[in-house]
Amino acid sequence: MDWFFYGIQQLAFVGNNDLWNLLQFPFMQRAIAGSLLMGLLGGLLGSFVTLRQLSFFSHAVGHAALVGVTLGVILQLNPTWMLLPFTLVFGLVVLYLIDQTDLASDSVLSIVLSGALAIGVILSSLIQGYRGNLMSVLFGDILAIGTTDLVLTLLVLVGSSTFLLLTLRQQILLTLNPAVAQVQGIPVQLYRYAFVVLLSFAVAVAIKAVGVLLVNAFLVIPAATAKLTSDRFMRFLVTSVLFGAISSIVGMLVSGIFNFASGPSIVIVQFFLFVSIFCWTKLSLKVA
Repeated sequence: MDWFFYGIQQLAFVGNNDLWNLLQFPFMQRAIAGSLLMGLLGGLLGSFVTLRQLSFFSHAVGHAALVGVTLGVILQLNPTWMLLPFTLVFGLVVLYLIDQTDLASDSVLSIVLSGALAIGVILSSLIQGYRGNLMSVLFGDILAIGTTDLVLTLLVLVGSSTFLLLTLRQQILLTLNPAVAQVQGIPVQLYRYAFVVLLSFAVAVAIKAVGVLLVNAFLVIPAATAKLTSDRFMRFLVTSVLFGAISSIVGMLVSGIFNFASGPSIVIVQFFLFVSIFCWTKLSLKVA
């Protein structure tokens, strides 16, 4: 953990002038704001994704979003407006198929993901000429984030926070023991579908920052890192949100200073944070 914050200090020292100059530009200010909002959102929903073992679900939704992105490019529409309805419908359909079949959930997800990804690849081959919009969504380009993207991310964050915090007791019980939650009269199915709606929207808005290929890591790594340091649910939830926000901002600064792609920059910071905390916890256990 000390290594991580030491790295932040070194980064700030080395790139102080460049960073100050970058922060004068509106696009960089929007990128920092967007990374903060998406980091908070990823940490919040990622904590439930990790505990409910939905990481493969978010992975499938993120990769299948290639279809929505490609359709947006073909129809010359903003890919974000295609991503939102597509990820929502895809997430709900997948959950419905899981509930209506006797197949294991990972089998259903693999089948639907493979089919959607194949369709996306075929559609992308139909795009003629410049494919900049498609490539930026695949690998992330938060520097191109606009005011509309910020508003959408803020709305998803506020909606997710409000829903999860107002139903926190039910969400905890549903996460830890769905059978007991059902017996106590909690509308398990309603909450499951509502969470999938929030998760699908989160994936759609996060793709602009980290891209289709890395969006699952954006949700899972901060929560997995927080799980290494927390043995209580509320502490785990708060730590996950903090790790998500901090790693997103640091990754955004790394991206801006060194001219790296925003998605890989954010995820690599999250990865190093996970590795450093993992090593720190292991060393602490050995010393104890």
